[in-house]
Amino acid sequence: MINVLVVDDDAMVAELNRSFIGQLQGFNCCAVASTLQQAKEILFNSDMPIDLVLLDIYMQQENGLDLLPELRKVQSTVEVIIISSAADTESIKTSLHYGVVDYLIKPFQFPRFEEALTLWRQKKSLMDNQHYYQQSDIDLLIHGNPTTQHDNKRLPKGLTSQTLRTLCQWIDAHPGHEFSTDDLAAEVNISRVSCRKYLIWLAQINILFTSIHYGTTGRPMYRYRLQPEYHSLLQQYCQ
Repeated sequence: MINVLVVDDDAMVAELNRSFIGQLQGFNCCAVASTLQQAKEILFNSDMPIDLVLLDIYMQQENGLDLLPELRKVQSTVEVIIISSAADTESIKTSLHYGVVDYLIKPFQFPRFEEALTLWRQKKSLMDNQHYYQQSDIDLLIHGNPTTQHDNKRLPKGLTSQTLRTLCQWIDAHPGHEFSTDDLAAEVNISRVSCRKYLIWLAQINILFTSIHYGTTGRPMYRYRLQPEYHSLLQQYCQ
């Protein structure tokens, strides 16, 4: 079992990450820290083994990146995936300098989260169980698994070009409109479950931008809008 520590001062986001971890076989969210001091207590002063840290950057009075040099200073083997709304060059450069294994910009969808953790686990298994490597192994460790990269021209299993065309034509006709899964499902007269599958995929290939809104129940609601720079790609699916 892979033990994961979530470091995030937003209780709702931390719970969402915990929920996502719970959906992945072989992973266990063993602790949540809302401050860097709590995280360091768990990492350095407890008997709880931690394999992976999901680390936020923007925290109250703190910068999550400050944890990275401390991990390296003590030569910790724990790995870090950044999960943050920070998209500035300096944050990303600093994260990569200290060897984070992935970087997810909030908001994100579960498939991207799943990809990050499962690809890291695949690399970890390769590092832990092999003494010598072929070029294909090195390519996997450095560049990632080519099979996980999204082919924009090829639809995932369960999606049809006809339904995708209908959805994309509606989005193309409302380029500045923000909408939810329920909104679009009602407009094109398909089920909400089916509609959500298409929206997740369109977000994965960057055609749609996703934002998370929290209602009175605390449950997240996803809203989508077209990313203007990917309008030409959207139009390819309208034909």
